[in-house]
Formats: sequence, structure tokens, C-alpha cells
Amino acid sequence: MIRDRCGDNARPTCLRADARRPRPFAATIGAVDDYEFRQLSLPRGTSRGAARRLLTQAAEYHGWELARLRLFPDGSRHVVLRRRILRVARTL
Repeated sequence: MIRDRCGDNARPTCLRADARRPRPFAATIGAVDDYEFRQLSLPRGTSRGAARRLLTQAAEYHGWELARLRLFPDGSRHVVLRRRILRVARTL
């Protein structure tokens, strides 16, 4: 049996409390200024195939890529898509 806290029958490597804290979202994917983000919430009734089709279309036709996907115990999904912001240099 695996328990979250350190002690008997705990995980082989015991984590400190500060090591469990997630890193800031911007630090995990790079500079925020280089990307634009879009957040989607898919309800729990959405099938895996329908979610895949939705994300595939966003990638193929609109240039989005998957930055983060969270699947919750109730079956709902929270998706964060990102795409690079193209900065055009002035020519004059």
C-alpha cells in the first residue's frame, strides 16, 4: 500500500512538502511572451475519440499544440493549447 506521507509502507523515495508543489505554469513551458494560450473544458460525457478529433483539428487547421491536459476523476478534461506568436520584423 502506498501512502502520501513518509513513514512505514511509504514510497521508496520520500518527498519533502516543498518538492510536491507544482512549478509555475509559465516556468514549465518557456517564456509566456512567445506563445498565446487557449483553455478548453471538455465535459465528462466527451468520448476519448471526440476529444482527440477536436484537438487534431485545432492542431492541423489553426496551428495549436497541446501544452497541458488534465483528466479529472469525474471524467472531465481541462485542456491548455498553445501556439507560437509570430513577430514580423519591420523591413523599412
